[in-house]
Amino acid sequence: MQESLNLFITGTDTGVGKTYITNLLLSSMIKRNQSAVGFKPISCGDRNDAELILSSSYPTPNSIDLINPVHLKTPAAPLAASLIEGKDVSLDLIKKHHQELKNSYDNVIVEGAGGWAVPITAKYNIGDLAAELCSEVLIVVNNKLGALNKTILTYNAIRDKGLKLAGIILNHVEAERDTASISNKTILEEIINPPMIIDILHGETEIECPF
Repeated sequence: MQESLNLFITGTDTGVGKTYITNLLLSSMIKRNQSAVGFKPISCGDRNDAELILSSSYPTPNSIDLINPVHLKTPAAPLAASLIEGKDVSLDLIKKHHQELKNSYDNVIVEGAGGWAVPITAKYNIGDLAAELCSEVLIVVNNKLGALNKTILTYNAIRDKGLKLAGIILNHVEAERDTASISNKTILEEIINPPMIIDILHGETEIECPF
């Protein structure tokens, strides 16, 4: 029997396709007859990512507030948005909802906001939240020139927190390929040697869940 999964997805930056990958993983898990839910602890700006995760989860949660307990309307980093709006980010509420989902679903995929070091408060960031919620982290990378530096820095930060790297997904946000996007996988295998590294081509609609 497949073990339950409690996975944190981080990105090397914003806009790398974390929600896209989260949805593909949820769909794959559901197809093998497991319950699976996405969890977006903090959203800033619109709630589109949370709404997509909600619709991809099964059984569908009763409320978007369960899977997205903190919504800040300002499209900025959580710390900036909370200061602008005069609203504190409730870490206790995030942890409460996350535990509720863990109690109710076979698999929980937690999607971070932006990259690993994005600040939530002046002394607490996305990486700190990941360490409290999960023990394994998946890195989603926009596979292009410059991805190596960001991926290695993110991996080092994950390792320094004592967390386990579940793997790396190289997501082709753009259809066009270049030399870097072709060679990045080989280089990362040499330098990091992750447990799993997968190329997701532009526009793919399903993947085989590697977990």
